Parts: sequence; structure tokens; C-alpha cells
Amino acid sequence: MKTLFPPYAHPSPYLELDADTWIVREQPGDRRTLHQSLGRIDLDWGSRSLADVLSDVDAWRADGVEGLFLDRAPAGSGGVGPVALTVRLAARRGLHRVVLNPGVPTHPLYRDLGARICTFEGPWSAYQSWDGDGVRPGDGHIVHGVPAPLLTAARRLMGRRGAGFGLATDAAPRISAATASRG
Repeated sequence: MKTLFPPYAHPSPYLELDADTWIVREQPGDRRTLHQSLGRIDLDWGSRSLADVLSDVDAWRADGVEGLFLDRAPAGSGGVGPVALTVRLAARRGLHRVVLNPGVPTHPLYRDLGARICTFEGPWSAYQSWDGDGVRPGDGHIVHGVPAPLLTAARRLMGRRGAGFGLATDAAPRISAATASRG
């Protein structure tokens, strides 16, 4: 299983990284490692302007990342068009590795975009009881807030549920003021 480190759970600088590890970077110029990196673009559940998103694609391309992590991506059919345009533009710019992160299963049309999809992002407490409805083998799972003694058990559960990439971490995601106000 590939390991994907979101910005809130960057690996220790002492951890030896392998070819199956992706580091998601928060901002261009924030390169902490020369390892495979994906540039994070916040789609704000589909509410960001396409011009702003495409500007971010160009900034990441200029920074030299290997691909994009489209965070807080929409999951419903109404968001497919702008996401598809973003994925196509990224490919034209040489950014062929794209991960969509709606954190939930998506409308089936997203499967035709050629991007990897993270179909679970949430706390360990929710992951334990999650039924996995709507996911496919190879989808990504990001599980945070796992008690340290249970990290191995969480990784095993991810494997049994068919996760192709992701992370089980004891870290908790940062919550921005904008996200907290939506609460």
C-alpha cells in the first residue's frame, strides 16, 4: 500500500522514505524534502473559482511537484465538470499524478477522470464502524487520531478494506477558522 502524508502528518525527517511514499505539500516553495511530492489545492467542496484553482495548478507546476492533491473535492455529480477540467489541465502541464480527496465515496463519473480517489478521511472512531459502501479496492483512506498503540491494527484494517494508499496516523488535522465556522 502506498503511503500518503497529508500536510498535518508530515513524516519525521529521520524516517526513511521509499518509492511508495507521497508527501503532500501545503504551499509552493515549502519543499521540506526532495521526495515525491504532491501540491495541495483546496477545492473548498467545489466553491472555489476555477480561475483560482487553475492559478494554483500553474504555481505547483512551476514549483516542480510530481502531481496534485485536490483536497476537499466535491463528491456529487455537480462538481465533476470543474474537477475534470482541473485534472485535464494538470495533465497538459505534466502533472499526471492526481489524487482527489472528497473524503467520502464519489459519484461514479469521477472514476472516469483517471485520478486516484480518497474515499475516506476521518477519525479512527468513525473508520472502525465505517461500512465502506461505495468504495473500490485501491481507493485511499486517511485515518487520523488513531491512538499510538493501535496504529498497526489501523493499517491492517486499511489493508483488509482494500485501501491502495493512505495513512493511519495519531496526528489530528489542522482546522482552519473558515472550516471551524462551517462547523
